[in-house]
Amino acid sequence: MPATPGWTIEDWRKAYHSGAKPEELIGELVARLDTTDNAWIALSDSTQLQAALFDLAGSLNKVGGDISRLPLYGVPFAVKDNIDATGFDTTAGCPGYAYQPKQDANTVARLKAAGAVLIGKTNLDQFATGLVGTRSPYGAVPNSFRPEVVSGGSSSGSASVVARGLVPFALGTDTAGSGRVPAGLNNLVGLKPTRGLFSIQGVVPACRSLDCVSVFALTVNDAGLVAGAIAGFDADDAFSRRAPYALPLDGPAIRRPGPVKRIAIPEHPQWFGDQQAEAAWNTSVSLWRQQNVELVPLDFSPMLELAALLYDGPWVAERHAAVESFMASHGNEMNPVVKGIISNATRFTATDTFRARYRKEELQRQIDELLADMDALLVPTAPTAPTIEAVNNDPVTLNSQLGTYTNFVNLADFCALAIPAGFRDDGLPFGVTLISGAWKDTELQHLACQWLNAQPTPLGATDRPRPQETPGAEISTPTVQVAVVGAHLSGMPLNTQLTERYAALLEQTTTSANYRLCALPNTTPPKPGLKRVAAGGGKAIIVEVWEMPASAFGSFVDLIPAPLGIGKVELADGRWVNGFICEGYGLEGARDVTGFGGWRAFVQGSDLAGLTPTTGV
Repeated sequence: MPATPGWTIEDWRKAYHSGAKPEELIGELVARLDTTDNAWIALSDSTQLQAALFDLAGSLNKVGGDISRLPLYGVPFAVKDNIDATGFDTTAGCPGYAYQPKQDANTVARLKAAGAVLIGKTNLDQFATGLVGTRSPYGAVPNSFRPEVVSGGSSSGSASVVARGLVPFALGTDTAGSGRVPAGLNNLVGLKPTRGLFSIQGVVPACRSLDCVSVFALTVNDAGLVAGAIAGFDADDAFSRRAPYALPLDGPAIRRPGPVKRIAIPEHPQWFGDQQAEAAWNTSVSLWRQQNVELVPLDFSPMLELAALLYDGPWVAERHAAVESFMASHGNEMNPVVKGIISNATRFTATDTFRARYRKEELQRQIDELLADMDALLVPTAPTAPTIEAVNNDPVTLNSQLGTYTNFVNLADFCALAIPAGFRDDGLPFGVTLISGAWKDTELQHLACQWLNAQPTPLGATDRPRPQETPGAEISTPTVQVAVVGAHLSGMPLNTQLTERYAALLEQTTTSANYRLCALPNTTPPKPGLKRVAAGGGKAIIVEVWEMPASAFGSFVDLIPAPLGIGKVELADGRWVNGFICEGYGLEGARDVTGFGGWRAFVQGSDLAGLTPTTGV
């Protein structure tokens, strides 16, 4: 059974569970690849492939032959040729720069450990400097739908081989949009993670403080699965970051059912005369409104000013720092456009750099305030789709236009997810990008799945239909569950103490039948006390179970006044969870309200203003 172009990761998994062998499927795949296809810089030869399959067999043996323990078992993939992979030269799109890496990049090593099989390195704009896919001595990579149109860059080859269904996923990099623009122009999912979520060890730097490894995939589910395999702190990477314990919308809140409520969009989007893109965006916006979300137009000027700092400001010196020695001795071997851009580093002084950094912080604060009550930002992935000829005639201007909605994202420390959004009237794909704050990656995947399930497109440039989308693995953060019984219930006076800590309501349930509920005297706002009693002496009391980040739990407990506190409460199904309890002295003279079955029913049926102790407990 040969692999069909456009197979997703799930298709590969099904084939192996049905008895197919990697040496057969991958061997047949590599054999039919066109070695003159300039999306590839290097393909596995027979020796490399045999070595990779030998290593895969060893990995399978270590898990007792259980392929389910290798989540990417036998799945072929490609990596952009500025990412190290043993057995292949790393060229960064410049043959004179090529070197043989001694070890895999961290992300490649993680994928191999998960069972994936690397089959080749892909073309790119030289030194990852460009959004067009034309700045390479290996040739301009054509768009997978119309060859006269740019593929987008700099991760042009990775996008092309995924869009055409040659591999189900590929790694790219993203500093200014290189993992998103090619996705938008080729009907793909392009996952640009929170900076530091994926290690950049073994990646040729562009702007090292902003660089991210990115993922191209045919589906959100596949992108999320790959992200789960490569995410994680890397002590050998100075720019790797641990996910914080408290994530405002990345954790329990994103599992709450229902749509994201408010999504910002640019108030006056720029199209540079591309009416086809503008019409596709307007159609997309209309369809998003049918998703039961509120689209809120916002002033986009702070984002545009921040974006300009990346190439018109001193951050270009960071690109120079990455290739300074090579450029000094081999500058004549560089693409002239790339060399010209990086040479601009000499225009800026250290003083200029600090001034730009200060302005960046000011703009980031403005953007954070603009988006403070938004669940995400929605933008066109690319405002235009120029031809290769047009880019060759005006390489800097058209490249800059492609970065209009991408350049600011890494500077602002945001994550982003580019997704298909239908087709323009001329048949080219149109894409949109969801953007949110750091560590909200999985929240974007949930929203993207909601969109694509309602507005499915074919997979890449193949004719395969899109399967039902489901989010990938979530970024895990420690959480604590707590059962609330009184003034912290939904809609009650102290519920904000939970929501301010990003707690999410998991369920309404009851305690076991071993509790009594008492209205405490002289408390503001009125509060109950929960008392555990012997079997047969109590009733089931209604509670809500909330979940919050573990790091927020301490500050929540600190707000609880005596005689209340947090202990263990038994629920009706036998679980014991953190919950509100009351010290014995606080129940003296309290009113027993157990008969109401819960605090809300008591509040609705009582005159709390006149509450006085009537019954000792």
